[in-house]
Amino acid sequence: MVTEFSNQRNAAGKVKFFCIGRNKTGTTSLKRVFEDLGYPVGNQRKAEILAGKYYFEGKFQPIIDYCKTAQVFQDVPFSYPETYKHLDKAYPGSKFILTVRDSPEQWYRSITRFHAKMFGKEGRVPTVEDLKNASYVWSGFMYNVVRVHGTQDDDPYNKEIMIAHYERYNQEVMEYFKDRPNDLLVINVAEKGAYRKFVDFLGVDSSCNDFSWENKYDAGFH
Repeated sequence: MVTEFSNQRNAAGKVKFFCIGRNKTGTTSLKRVFEDLGYPVGNQRKAEILAGKYYFEGKFQPIIDYCKTAQVFQDVPFSYPETYKHLDKAYPGSKFILTVRDSPEQWYRSITRFHAKMFGKEGRVPTVEDLKNASYVWSGFMYNVVRVHGTQDDDPYNKEIMIAHYERYNQEVMEYFKDRPNDLLVINVAEKGAYRKFVDFLGVDSSCNDFSWENKYDAGFH
């Protein structure tokens, strides 16, 4: 509670940053760097609870109100389709960061490996039953996270559908901001020079040269 109050006070009147890359594109690395630079970052669990309660009903106001509590926000529901449009209208002047991977194939491989480790049985990609029974946030939360991709229950990690979703989402974000290049940074945190682009976008100085890769679960990524 003390941290939340402090974050809200420190974020008052400042430009907000929304990390809107789909999950497993380096959003946790961004969170870590923002924290290292002293930015107040929103409570992820509270955001996840709001996502579960309101996103699927198209109710964005509680999510918008939550964004008064800090300056930086990442992961769900900020990585979900349409959320960035509502935040952009609610918080004019905000900045958005779209993180991407080397390729859609790499992203698909990363998210399926991570979910297999976290929610599958004996290392296999989770079934719908696994997702519905996963206890992360609450039972059924992960089922909703995966169905955002548009897959069906009989094949929740359908490669073709998920990659099409990833490509369509990124394209829609870039199309939305095409006339406002100063408001959107598209970045691959694994690329050389990415960190410098990031701090330049923020308008801050930093002695670091690279992102640390948090939550890495993609053999051969580095």
